[in-house]
Amino acid sequence: MSMAEPQTVDSECLPFSSIPHTTRLFEDFLYHFDMVQSFFARPPQIDSWWREELGRIQYPEDRRAAVADVLERQNRGFGAGQKTLDNITRLRAGAPAVVTGQQVGLFGGPLFCLLKALSAVAMAEKTGAVPVFWLATEDHDFDEISSVNLPETDHLKKFAVGVAHQEGAPVGTIAFDDEITAAVAQVEGLFGQSDIGEMLRAAYRKGETFGSAFAKFYARALSELGIVFLDPLDPELHSIARPVFRSALENSQELIRGLLKRNQELEAAGYHAQVNVTESHTLCFYFDHGVRTPVRYSGETFLIGERRLSRDELLQEVERCPERFSANVLLRPVLQDYLLPTLCYLGGPAEIAYFAQIETVYRQLAGRVTPVIPRFFATLVEPRQAKLLERYGLKLSDVFAGPEKLGEMIASRALPQSITRSFDHAAGRLEEALSTIQQPLEALDRTLLDAAENAGSKMRYQLQSLRDKAARAEARKNTELQRHADELSAVLYPNKNLQEREIGTLYFLLKYGTGLVAKLKSSLKPDCLEHQIVPIRAD
Repeated sequence: MSMAEPQTVDSECLPFSSIPHTTRLFEDFLYHFDMVQSFFARPPQIDSWWREELGRIQYPEDRRAAVADVLERQNRGFGAGQKTLDNITRLRAGAPAVVTGQQVGLFGGPLFCLLKALSAVAMAEKTGAVPVFWLATEDHDFDEISSVNLPETDHLKKFAVGVAHQEGAPVGTIAFDDEITAAVAQVEGLFGQSDIGEMLRAAYRKGETFGSAFAKFYARALSELGIVFLDPLDPELHSIARPVFRSALENSQELIRGLLKRNQELEAAGYHAQVNVTESHTLCFYFDHGVRTPVRYSGETFLIGERRLSRDELLQEVERCPERFSANVLLRPVLQDYLLPTLCYLGGPAEIAYFAQIETVYRQLAGRVTPVIPRFFATLVEPRQAKLLERYGLKLSDVFAGPEKLGEMIASRALPQSITRSFDHAAGRLEEALSTIQQPLEALDRTLLDAAENAGSKMRYQLQSLRDKAARAEARKNTELQRHADELSAVLYPNKNLQEREIGTLYFLLKYGTGLVAKLKSSLKPDCLEHQIVPIRAD
């Protein structure tokens, strides 16, 4: 076999131009901020402005005390460690917050949940703020949070729970039944018993909800980070946030006009609007008999399902029962920043796209537009996959080509030396032959040079095509090569998507324990706004 020279897998920042599915809006936000500055409050590089931003936060002391009381109660209930409780004390005493958040996915959700938490901690340490993780318990997309993928050698194993629930119910109200015990046992059967397995078992039990289990698991697994978790379903928080719901509904038509105008501006600039908006939208939902139902505007009145209310009736409802109202994705950041003294929000490409839209909502409701900062983005490379990459002389970007192309690349580098040498020799002779005829053709008729180059390109293509066919034949013959290609794809580019979006945090914690958290905290580069390759070194 002919193998490329081994290459050590090192930490590296990959530009998003080399990352599949990167949107133009996100790329310009990172690399050409002057093109998008009218849509955002601040550039992504925080060094230049965070101290100035501190002076713009307006957060009354009575609200600070009330929210701190709720956070202390919630986090004690989650089993938070002393560092988290100390951070709540700091928040109560006047510290600002850096905020991130995510859907409360099964067994801790995808890897980027951990990356978001680490991002908030790194930013908090830089600025003296408190890291807060907003649990998206009010979301009602059950399918999005009810399963998790964990790799099993060369494929992904999907774990899912089919909890009986009312369609449209917020996921933070959906409690597990006996099926969760079987699902945890299935995970432990695959990975064996461990401290992380014990934390999983203690959190994901019958009677816990998706939100409470998620928070209890991470409160223990990430206890050394001091993260404060916030569950927005809490009725006390809704009562505190009553003025946000009232303002959003009082000014609903003006807000929607601003959003429609912003969407037109984004599209005119060649970007996309993350959320579609129509004139009948408002920015609020209503919990109607347990179902999260959109509040619609219809001819000077409002609709909640089939129920029609006047503006005054709807506002009276906000005053009487604010716990029944919920912010949609375009109002949620404003709600977050009413409840917290937010210095900045840390999010991914989709959330940054939301902020491009809701800059108009911020201006109308809050008077201050909170900056959004890119979270950490990373692919973790385990020792086994690092050895395979080195063995075949591959880079992570090669894996991004997809499993089929990756299989061909691996097979081409595993061809017998005699065949490889023959192809290399043939390619060299072809270039010699093309070079030999170039000068005579130029002397005869310069217009023939384009024809010669075209013919040369076709010959090179045919030779490479033959080489690819030889590689595919080798792959069919050598099943080990295909297993290696499948494994690299399953762990590093699963389902043709980034690892951080497809593989659960739980997989890495089960394999490497809570010590992995500290290693990642020290390995991730806070100044890298790009996609980081992070090798997990064998102990």
